[in-house]
Amino acid sequence: MKIVPVEKTDDKKERDLITCPACKKELDKQLVVMRKYVCYECGYYFRVKAKNRIRMVADEGSFNAWLEDEVTKNPLDFPNYEDKIAEVKEKTGLTEGVLIGECTIGGNKTVLGVIDSRFLMGSMGHVVGERITAAVERATEEKLPVILFCCSGGARMQEGIVSLMQMAKTSGAFKKHSQAGLLYVPVLTDPTTGGVTASFAMLGDIILAEPKALIGFAGPRVIEQTIGQKLPEGFQRAEFQLEHGFVDAIVSRDKLRETLEKILAMHAATADSDVKYANFDPAHDGDRLDATELMKERAAKAPIMKVWDKVTAARQVTRLGAEDYIGGIFDSFTELHGDRYFRDDPAIIGGIASLDGQPVTVIGVNKGKDAASCIAHNYGMPSPEGYRKAIRLMKQAEKFHRPIITFVNTSGAYPGLEAEENGQGEAIARNLYEMSGLRTPLLAVMIGEGGSGGALALAMGNEVWMLENATYSILSPEGFASILWKDGSRAEEAAGVMKITASELKTLGVVEQIIPEYGMADAPALSSICNYLKKNMKEFLKRESALSEDEIVAQRYERFRKF
Repeated sequence: MKIVPVEKTDDKKERDLITCPACKKELDKQLVVMRKYVCYECGYYFRVKAKNRIRMVADEGSFNAWLEDEVTKNPLDFPNYEDKIAEVKEKTGLTEGVLIGECTIGGNKTVLGVIDSRFLMGSMGHVVGERITAAVERATEEKLPVILFCCSGGARMQEGIVSLMQMAKTSGAFKKHSQAGLLYVPVLTDPTTGGVTASFAMLGDIILAEPKALIGFAGPRVIEQTIGQKLPEGFQRAEFQLEHGFVDAIVSRDKLRETLEKILAMHAATADSDVKYANFDPAHDGDRLDATELMKERAAKAPIMKVWDKVTAARQVTRLGAEDYIGGIFDSFTELHGDRYFRDDPAIIGGIASLDGQPVTVIGVNKGKDAASCIAHNYGMPSPEGYRKAIRLMKQAEKFHRPIITFVNTSGAYPGLEAEENGQGEAIARNLYEMSGLRTPLLAVMIGEGGSGGALALAMGNEVWMLENATYSILSPEGFASILWKDGSRAEEAAGVMKITASELKTLGVVEQIIPEYGMADAPALSSICNYLKKNMKEFLKRESALSEDEIVAQRYERFRKF
């Protein structure tokens, strides 16, 4: 950040001007600081000093630095390395490239670390690795979450192989921290590259990134100089990483403290709970959750629907979707993205929500509401990366003792070429395998179509509920008729013999509850359906709270074993 002194203004006050590296405009430094070091002309994010970053997110006066007495050595006897370190120390006022310690954020106690790019480009020398490792070990002992702001060019060249070993050391410390059931949130800032990306930066339970931050293993310059490959616009930026499934969310700097506070509070609520899955806010105990008289009257006047009518109703694009129920039932919802392997599948929506104060993981199929959104969400047909995102979030829920609620509405898993290339069958099989052993309650709600294994991969619940006009089947009636009778035109006839309606499936024991739609699951019925679901979800979680983790797993196993 270049400081440009200017002459006194007419109002006799002095100002400092800084030049934005992106738009090249001169800016009032004070205004930039007020905007949390963001250019007010083009939105460019300036890099932030460690102490300023801590002031931006930690409660005032709460930060206490750890491990400041660690001394940087010269393990390779690299020429002039000690002089370079002394020079950077004097210039930055830092003792090394990471400042780490404990603080509170919104009253939530946490370990907070910030890598400072001014110290040899935030490179990971042995002291950086030691401070992070020792701090994480202490966090594990004291049962504290860890938040780490990453900003680094990678390994420190002057320390060679010793720097490389820090990747393994820090990763091992975070593994023990995770095994203790503790939360780790890395925040990826510009740039996060090299050995830092290939170790602790990508190991978080929830990975956040600042807008347009450069994030990658081999930086653009290395790629271009090593193999001569020309890189596309936006390559390796935070938005690229979100699309490719490697970060959970991009958070603007003005929302970062609020987001971290919310994440910490949600995880604190599940850390030491006496009642694991039903820690509801007592303020909601007296809430009325009945349907309105108007909806009851509408339900009474609704015509009796034949099976094919229900097939048609379940497929309506105007039918309430997962996003409607998430917004109508839960107090808050933080969406998390990506499978950590390949892509963020827009057909699957998932994240952490609050049910009257009880944190839950919510996962649903997003079909879209019109032509454009249906195309964007692939008509609710998940790809392998969608199922892998779902099981990642389920395993995260298990770690933090959060119950899981899924909303299923899909004609089936996507049958395209790309899905087969990326392992559609394996992804569905892996979900069933992992869901069978989840040590936390899982409730599946069939809200529209439940098509074949693509639906089952989200519905291996301790209980399965079904809206009264939803369907759940081995495959579509059209496909059933084509396979058995070689005549897809007999789909309506097939629907009549397949036993795919809620009442038929309840008789078969495939579902435990039928959820009333009060005529039809459309916008006017949203509040009444949500109230019914919310009331019954709370009762479900109270029932599950009486069970041990082993009993929860056994209950789910026996539920499916009986078929």
